[in-house]
Amino acid sequence: MSTTAQIGVTGLAVMGRNLARNFARNGYTVALHNRTASKTHDLVKEFGHEGEFLPTEAAKDFVAALERPRRLVIMVKAGDPTDAVIQEFAPLLEPGDMIIDGGNAHFADTRRRERELRERGIHFVGTGISGGEEGALHGPSIMPGGSTESYDSLGPMLEKISAKAKDGAPCVTHVGPDGAGHFVKMVHNGIEYADMQLIGEAYQLLRDVAGYSPAQIAEIFRTWNTGRLDSYLIEITAEVLSHVDAATGEPFVDVVVDQAEQKGTGRWTVQIALDLGVPVSGIAEAVFARSLSGHAALREASRELAGPKAAPLSEAAAFADRVEQALYASKIVSYTQGFHEIAAGSEEYGWDIDLGAIASIWRGGCIIRAAFLDRIRAAYDARPDLPSLLSDETFAQEIAAAQDDWREVLVAATRQGVPTPGFAAALAYYDALRAERLPAALTQAQRDFFGAHTYRRVDREGAFHTLWGGDRSEVGA
Repeated sequence: MSTTAQIGVTGLAVMGRNLARNFARNGYTVALHNRTASKTHDLVKEFGHEGEFLPTEAAKDFVAALERPRRLVIMVKAGDPTDAVIQEFAPLLEPGDMIIDGGNAHFADTRRRERELRERGIHFVGTGISGGEEGALHGPSIMPGGSTESYDSLGPMLEKISAKAKDGAPCVTHVGPDGAGHFVKMVHNGIEYADMQLIGEAYQLLRDVAGYSPAQIAEIFRTWNTGRLDSYLIEITAEVLSHVDAATGEPFVDVVVDQAEQKGTGRWTVQIALDLGVPVSGIAEAVFARSLSGHAALREASRELAGPKAAPLSEAAAFADRVEQALYASKIVSYTQGFHEIAAGSEEYGWDIDLGAIASIWRGGCIIRAAFLDRIRAAYDARPDLPSLLSDETFAQEIAAAQDDWREVLVAATRQGVPTPGFAAALAYYDALRAERLPAALTQAQRDFFGAHTYRRVDREGAFHTLWGGDRSEVGA
């Protein structure tokens, strides 16, 4: 048995435990540490046969068990708990060692921690890990930031434990410096919020407008999963909708309280997009939809609000086909907005993120893995300066072909009183991009009227202000 470990994991809740097992299963000796020592010993007792583990209790013994350069993975809650662990272990490390944060940290915290530890000669690697507990064990999508030097040492290990795409490529890449990895993971989760909201809207339309049962909708989703919507989320949606509750015999989806919770990364995506000036309306609507679902008292007080008197829908099968078109087109818009935010963050913070590489590592292991990520990767590989996914000829053609059905679905949803904020926001974004003129001209004129904020003209350069009283003359600003 080895006396030193190639990597160590502290924080042995479900994600940390499974990640440690993943490293061990792939031939690495793994040092283990947890604030509650019993978790360390329980892991070894239950899974010690999977590989080589070095259990430790004291922080100094954990660090001493690691070979140089030391690679110490933190798997604890984001925020103050992460800072506490760093403060505990950093004094025990030496220049060249590295701390890897595999939690869902805010990228700004990661930038601060990386800067502070760099001054002490310690590498800090903020690492996004997607795939949940199963991914952590069997192969997640991994998004590490940090220095190139740290990736040279850590990267081969991450590549070995990561998910593999269908072409065998490891679902990990060096995203960029300091907080780049956690930034990309944040946006990944924002896209995930939007994706789930769109799927939920498709389900609601198929049920409340077309009249399908959950079991029938499950079969529709299974059919969709054999085509261009092939993805993990579509796959599990079919499983959820086909499940029957053992206690009641009712469809499982009907016994779940209709309030969706959130851990914060979706909100962060929207907040940072506002700071960067990037429109991520689809992600924002998904976040707000979860928030609205949780306001039970407000919803109960609004039950008696009048709704439309709409005629029943005919031709349910044809409507289902139109919903598939709307779902696919809206999904493209969600990814478009997410990649726009990554590009804007990369420019703002000087990260030089390869968008094609990000699409590539999302093809396996992560929650939003989907067949069409191959095409997103190809689009960015062909044109690294692609201003938008909607500028790609193939995606543009597909949305053009889908838009009539997309619009008809929204008309039907409005007539039947079914809320579809995700579909509607995606179509509004598409129409805004293709519009020759936007009402922002009027908005800016209003701003000049009440606040002398100036405006620019279409016929000459410069900033101008109109003196709105009297003769309303125009002056240069």
